[in-house]
Amino acid sequence: MLSGNLGYPRIGRNREWKKALEGFWSGKLEEQAFHAELKAIRIRNLKAQQERGIDVIPVGDFTYYDHILDHAAMFGLIPERFGYAGGEVDLATYYAVARGSREAAASEMTKWFNTNYHYIVPELANARPALTGNRLLDAYREAKSELGIEGRPVLVGLYTFLKLSKGYAPEELDGWIDRLLPLYGQILRELAAEGVQWVQVDEPILATTLDDKDLARVARIYEALTREAPGVKLLLQTYFESVDAYQALTALPVHGIGLDFVHDGGRNLSAIREIGFPEDKVLGAGLIDGRAIWRADLQDKLVALTALREHVSADRIIVQPSSSLLHVPVSAAQEEALDPVLRGALAFADEKLEELALLAKAVRSGVEAVAAELAAAVGNRQALARSPSRHRSLVQAQMAKLASQPAARSDVFQVRQEAQRRRWNLPLLPTTTIGSFPQTPEVRGARQKWRKGEWSGERYEAFIREQISAWVDIQTELGLDVFVHGEFERNDMVEFFGEKLEGFAFTANGWVQSYGSRCVKPPIIYGDVEWSAPMTVAETVYAQSLTEKPMKGMLTGPITILNWSFVRDDKTREEVAYQIALALRGEVEALEAAGIGMIQVDEPAIREGLPLKREQWQPYLDWAVRAFRISTATVRNETQIHTHMCYSEFHEIIDAIGALDADVISIETSRSHGELISIFEAHTYDKGIGLGVYDIHSPRVPDVDEMGSMIDRALRVLDPAQFWINPDCGLKTRKYEETIASLRHMVQATDKAREKYAIRAH
Repeated sequence: MLSGNLGYPRIGRNREWKKALEGFWSGKLEEQAFHAELKAIRIRNLKAQQERGIDVIPVGDFTYYDHILDHAAMFGLIPERFGYAGGEVDLATYYAVARGSREAAASEMTKWFNTNYHYIVPELANARPALTGNRLLDAYREAKSELGIEGRPVLVGLYTFLKLSKGYAPEELDGWIDRLLPLYGQILRELAAEGVQWVQVDEPILATTLDDKDLARVARIYEALTREAPGVKLLLQTYFESVDAYQALTALPVHGIGLDFVHDGGRNLSAIREIGFPEDKVLGAGLIDGRAIWRADLQDKLVALTALREHVSADRIIVQPSSSLLHVPVSAAQEEALDPVLRGALAFADEKLEELALLAKAVRSGVEAVAAELAAAVGNRQALARSPSRHRSLVQAQMAKLASQPAARSDVFQVRQEAQRRRWNLPLLPTTTIGSFPQTPEVRGARQKWRKGEWSGERYEAFIREQISAWVDIQTELGLDVFVHGEFERNDMVEFFGEKLEGFAFTANGWVQSYGSRCVKPPIIYGDVEWSAPMTVAETVYAQSLTEKPMKGMLTGPITILNWSFVRDDKTREEVAYQIALALRGEVEALEAAGIGMIQVDEPAIREGLPLKREQWQPYLDWAVRAFRISTATVRNETQIHTHMCYSEFHEIIDAIGALDADVISIETSRSHGELISIFEAHTYDKGIGLGVYDIHSPRVPDVDEMGSMIDRALRVLDPAQFWINPDCGLKTRKYEETIASLRHMVQATDKAREKYAIRAH
């Protein structure tokens, strides 16, 4: 039995990758030095896997921004607006597609299946694919020459790539398969000629709900590829769920199948037991969770391996993670400040590799050879299970009475709407922002000084108040209608709340990539979640004291906190969501009691929690909606509840969005170029809604007319009486000058729209 890996975190132990990208973008790092720095990180990543005894090491999973963008560039699929004329894609064009430029808007960015990773959506309209270079061949050669590693190149599967792309009609799908098949074949032939033995072909789309036409296309693809490149073996890798069409999948003419035995609900193992596994194929057994940070129950994993070996011989099994380790931090070795009980139960990427090597050794050499390690793993898990943090009496009492907790506002929206109109007297087309303003180097530096003890709490609080006051003045000068305090005291929209709630822990260096160079440090929900004191009231009340305009209180919603955290594995996600919702209810009520009458409870991550199987969507949406409503249900009619969502295909969950019963919702639309607006041509939405009129993920400042066209498009299908105008998302990552310029254009576009539609402020 061999141990294998599917992908390794790109960012480096200390986010060296992020620092190199941002240094290059800012002009502080020349291109040659940039390439050299990324190569050094790439080699260290490979060496980390080699040193931990991994037998099958992936190559080509490293990227300069995003692996899907890499594949689009490798096939020359660059949108026309970037002026690409063919050939190898240079870094300026590559990063323009990802981040936008002065001349062209960035390509759309969205979630990678149901994870918190974002990929750049390939645009195929009018594209003429051609192989611009074989980056997998380069990666294979580098690993072999530098470290003697016989790597396994990682190729995004053709069907997954097309299903994640845009810019073609459904009836054009087969034509696109025909266009890309020769290029995939050329890549594989070149790898075979170099001596590559195995290629990992990632097809996570096979774990979603597919129909017979999809399966026929997949069969056509792999029959063609095995003919095109008979000299290389293909491991067809699935992950994130079970495969419904197990029999069709295992009948494909490939040499190995990778299956997820962690997130499959037991269905993949059941299929093997019922149907068997082909004797001419290798099984990639995804037994170690590639998305969670807990040490595995290794005894349970050995039981699973025993069950698999009843149908597949050990020499045809590669024990591996359930998915790429992209979704977890690099190493837990640096987390010395954590409680030893918690730290002992953690496994980041490096520790997961050690678990994989240990499982393979247990099969090859016998369980007795790893008895001490197995005992330590059991002890670590049991110590955390006994922790008082997992047995909070008040939380458990609340959960026992959950059925009697309010989960709906006291009156319907129309009644609340009238009460809110009387209270706020807002103009039609009210302007606002999503919550955060730029986190400048001064803001980040002040926070670091406070955390290090170089600044007192009083000095830091005074600094935050200065920032709030300055941005209240800016909002006043710009002419916004509803203000926010700017969230200068917050490092991250989830981490901030986790630090103030019981049941959360935080790492020193537990970073994971979210999109591009943006890394986040997800909280760890390890115990019962409990609210103990107000978290946001002081800053919000202070900001409100500086203006007569409404000041929104800003909270992160229960499902986003859940989905953007590493969640304990001894309770269901539904149970944990309700604990978070009850805790947030305490904060909502505290804000209302302090006179804050607009409260935004953001849920940007609600859609990404959707199961990959459509038949499982409704149960998830039911409890996700209930959790949101538990957190907001107890406020008075005149208190206006806002929420915000981004990175989503909202047409698929529009009914659930309505069921949240928020008074106002803001939705990201600009990166999808207004496509989401068409949802409201087919679906009636009767509450307040703001469709983002410009993209905050790009440094580009759109002009007034561009924003005006977005407003015009929305007002063709929405009643102006319900329409709000705002940016796509928070402005935390943007610079001061571009933020003010963009918001000024937004207000000017609103003024023009009010005049155009004869809409006047009260």
